[in-house]
Amino acid sequence: MSGASSNSQSVSEPRRPVHATVWDDRPDSTANEPRWPVVLVHGILTWGTDPRYGFAAQRPLAARRRLLLMDRRGYGRSPDIARSDWAVDAEDIVGLLGTGAHLVGHAYGGVGAMAAAVRRPDLVRSLTLIQPGALRPAERHPVVAEALVRARAATAALPPDLTPAEFLRGATESVGMETPEATPERLRAAATTMAELPCWDADIALAPLARAAFPKLLVSGDWEGAPEPYRTYAGLPLIACAEEIAEAAGAAHLVVPGYYPHTQQPERVNTALEHLWDAADQG
Repeated sequence: MSGASSNSQSVSEPRRPVHATVWDDRPDSTANEPRWPVVLVHGILTWGTDPRYGFAAQRPLAARRRLLLMDRRGYGRSPDIARSDWAVDAEDIVGLLGTGAHLVGHAYGGVGAMAAAVRRPDLVRSLTLIQPGALRPAERHPVVAEALVRARAATAALPPDLTPAEFLRGATESVGMETPEATPERLRAAATTMAELPCWDADIALAPLARAAFPKLLVSGDWEGAPEPYRTYAGLPLIACAEEIAEAAGAAHLVVPGYYPHTQQPERVNTALEHLWDAADQG
């Protein structure tokens, strides 16, 4: 559970085919306290340490714990992959859990985290899902059913000659969001997102999560203040799914203002994470 204190380092070993940035800002006097580490898994168009969509705002949590910010395959500093896949992500997550860790997943990363927790519940000290991208659990909800039809049609209609820059612009402007700067890192993330296996169709059983002994937390936004197209096409389905997944998995459900909880409301989310982790470690 303990480890040497350091500001930032990388983890990329032969048995770990993905990169993880390690944040550990604990003073030497507390580095050996019995606190389990944390693995954080990002969503689309981003990477672990990205300030815009990733987990940069969770850096203060490294004052008390060792954080491993995973770059999914094809993102950040991890190797390329022909087609990113949440099931492959789950295997990579299990590798990063080591002998045990708290697990946090956002959006697409939340789906991989769910699959990893089902596969190896013995390694998960707690599970936090931030607006996970799995829609199938709530597919009987009319709003979710419509979202699934739209998503499947949009994926099938992607032009074969679409560039990452065009995809990045279309994925944001089409829902009224500002398009991020097309840096090489962002364009690589867009190229991976374009080709990855859709996570909204992931069929992950929630009953094993409900039976698991570790505590679970689902964090979602209320989507107030979001551009109306974004709220309609993404927010309403995600709200319905969050409620369904939280109830079916036996998770506490924290709703915060906005639509990117961990970046827009980092203090509230970070406080909830610390409380969850401390309670789990003491249990």
